[in-house]
Amino acid sequence: MAVEWLEGAIAVKAALESNSRDFQAIFIHADRLDSQVASIQRQARHQAIPFERLPAEKYDALVPSEQTGGIAAQVGPRRFLTLGELLSEDTKPAIVMLDGVEDPYNFGQAIRGLYAAGVHGLVVRERNWFHAAAQVARSSAGASERMPIAVANSPEEAADFFRAAGLAIACATTEIAQSMTDVDLSGPLFLVIGGEKRGISRSFLKSVDLRIAIPYGRDFPQQLGSAAAAVVLGFEIMRQRRDSQTST
Repeated sequence: MAVEWLEGAIAVKAALESNSRDFQAIFIHADRLDSQVASIQRQARHQAIPFERLPAEKYDALVPSEQTGGIAAQVGPRRFLTLGELLSEDTKPAIVMLDGVEDPYNFGQAIRGLYAAGVHGLVVRERNWFHAAAQVARSSAGASERMPIAVANSPEEAADFFRAAGLAIACATTEIAQSMTDVDLSGPLFLVIGGEKRGISRSFLKSVDLRIAIPYGRDFPQQLGSAAAAVVLGFEIMRQRRDSQTST
């Protein structure tokens, strides 16, 4: 089994609580004494996961990064769900696919915003940034370990599956698109957000039900980056769903 690292108390605790990975061991700097570490140690004992307190020299020699805050874990690969399992989260699921986000920090930031907004699940391609587990978990504040995630070979494959399940297929774009505030995003939804370089293919654009644009507050010719767009759209979805519940 390939070994990866999670760094920092937030990421380690998120993976423990979500059961997103198999743990091999947790390593704690001998000087790290606080309630977060105590909580992680209790949970590790409960789950029969070995942990070890190490003096500074041994800890620094073992752990591959200087940004761990005194706690790190050796873990196995991220567990993923099937596309069908994402549908079990809600009767009107909001599922997002991040496709072509080329920077692990931006990838983690996007997941962080989508999780905070309440998006029910995430779809990624098989080749994704989860091999950079430490950076993604850190930039997502642990959300990458908590978010239900499935894998698809392409947006088309995922869209075909979710369309058959009754979800509207949407994409974020500026081409012949409606403002997000003018589109009903409160129903079952599968939204694709493309990366900054490749974006979304024209063939996929032609197949979607909804093209969604983010309205700007001033004239600005540049598009938002993928992470920023994901956050804005995620919270608009949440706003519309909250408003639709209060009006019924």
